[in-house]
Amino acid sequence: MLSIFRSEQNPFLAPVRARAFEALGTCNPSVVIKDGMQHVFYRAMAAPDDVRTPGRAFSTIAYTTSNNGDIYGDRQQILGATESWDFYGLEDPRATFFEGKWYVFYTALGGFPFAAENIKVAVAVGDSPDSLTEKHLVTPFNAKAATLFPSRIGGDAVLLLTLHTDYTPDHPRPTIALARAKNVEDFWDPTFWESWYANYDAHAFPDVRRVDTEHMEVGATPILTEQGWLVLYSHIQNYYDEPHRVFGVEALLLDANDPQKVLGKTEFPILVPEESYERYGLVSNIVFPTGACVSGDTVHLYYGAADTFCAKATFSLSHLLSSLVQDSRSSFMTRAPGGPNITPDPTHDWESQYTFNAAAIDLEGSVHLLYRAMGSDGISRLGYARSTDGITIDERLPDAVYAPRTPEERGGTEDPRLTLIGDTLYLAYTAYDGTIARGALSTISVKDFVAHNFNWSSPTLITPPHQNNKDIAIFPERVGTHAAVIHRIDPNICIDFSEAFPPEGVITQSIDLMSPRVGMWDYVKIGIAGTPIRVPEGWLCIYHGVGGDYTYRLGAALIDAETATTVLARTALPILEPEMEWEKTGQVHNVVFSCGAVLRGDTLLVYYGGGDTSTGVATVSLRELMNRLTKPS
Repeated sequence: MLSIFRSEQNPFLAPVRARAFEALGTCNPSVVIKDGMQHVFYRAMAAPDDVRTPGRAFSTIAYTTSNNGDIYGDRQQILGATESWDFYGLEDPRATFFEGKWYVFYTALGGFPFAAENIKVAVAVGDSPDSLTEKHLVTPFNAKAATLFPSRIGGDAVLLLTLHTDYTPDHPRPTIALARAKNVEDFWDPTFWESWYANYDAHAFPDVRRVDTEHMEVGATPILTEQGWLVLYSHIQNYYDEPHRVFGVEALLLDANDPQKVLGKTEFPILVPEESYERYGLVSNIVFPTGACVSGDTVHLYYGAADTFCAKATFSLSHLLSSLVQDSRSSFMTRAPGGPNITPDPTHDWESQYTFNAAAIDLEGSVHLLYRAMGSDGISRLGYARSTDGITIDERLPDAVYAPRTPEERGGTEDPRLTLIGDTLYLAYTAYDGTIARGALSTISVKDFVAHNFNWSSPTLITPPHQNNKDIAIFPERVGTHAAVIHRIDPNICIDFSEAFPPEGVITQSIDLMSPRVGMWDYVKIGIAGTPIRVPEGWLCIYHGVGGDYTYRLGAALIDAETATTVLARTALPILEPEMEWEKTGQVHNVVFSCGAVLRGDTLLVYYGGGDTSTGVATVSLRELMNRLTKPS
């Protein structure tokens, strides 16, 4: 599990109208760190050349430097259209310093309109990064996005490239492949490619696309790690349905000695367009990875945003590597042994079918759970269980402790969350009338709750009528001078503030706090899992997300303490997903859904429903979770 942190300097390069060669766009940066200096090669876009590319921005390659990563020096065009095979533009450089020379591979456009037969790979070579004195056509066939590994592998120079990137009936899908040669100059020898291309399947990676409608393209120059070669690449969902394309950044781990062997891969994108500079530009909704470097455990990812800007983000190398291997992904949270700890009881009709989605509160040495239960009548009620160690159930009551009492609840009382304020417990839950789900609130004193005197106050509906609004939780303390209520108006997590504490009345406004992320594991809808937990860094929120596969997974987010309206960090990958049979099969298949968590020392215990049928618990170190939600230095 990992989090991605965009730079506060984004976009770090933007078009400058006063410089004609980059008046419209500066994107897709490739970065080499040498002698403490950051060398940045990027695609620069001028106004359309009405002779060569009418109506299309004309691209060349530009260069700049930085010695601190924040301030960039002079920007200059270093490669222009001089050859027949790049006369219509040069795009998307990938730079490598290799054995004393600079190699910048780029996409060469040799005709217009652009088509597979005139889109190829070329290279510029030089003794210094701003003086590339040679240019060569590399591939005689359709290809783009090529990059040279920064060191030899088994004595060979190795080129990573994407071929057949542009659709033809003979080659409708892209292929990522390796080319190996004793001499780097062989890569621009046509005879080398004759034999290579005749058998290119033998050099290809396994197809890392999940479905046939996706596209992929080589991204940044590979990075050698202790576990193998890390490749950050472009993975595009719905590629052949242009209005619904989703550009994302994904990662591969390749064997250090045999880079054609894939050791691990991300299951979802780790970055998709979210910020305004990624969503709006010459081509909207694009993040396109073209550069990466490592400093200690921090990966610096450089990418093009909306085909207009250069942007960067950071994340932990070790966190990403652990996310690429299934065993490591599965072990981030530890499930309690023995499976679910609350299961349906056929001797009690009201909970004979399903017992799931428990709220949790730690009081007087025990974790008290209120779980949603359903029986033969299909009506949701709340049951009670108690655990001293937080895992083993020591007490479970035979009767429901909270049941529908009003017409607005006749369909059930669902998905509780508990908040302790002073000596009063606040129960926030979903009141369902059979059509509309509304947020409701009831209270009880701690003394009565612990003594099992369940004399709850009359329920108060706190979300507006005629609007589905659920996943309600009350913050346990003021945010600034206000009480805060977190809730969901599909598909977003929202927040509302009240002068009164605890909050009173019906929610009258909605501030979007978090939204689904298109193309990621949580892009259909999201909702808060339990009551936010105050930690030194802010408010820790566990939340559920639903992806395109309609699987419910859990993630984590860190919200600022002062306003509770800024997301400081959010996990790019889930912290828990259905893997056990009881999580994958049930009333609703493929569900882990939490309504409560408690913190004991450094251990966060997260209670969750599996398959909308039973309740289990998983634990994680708070220190480790916060490490994942903290920006790497």
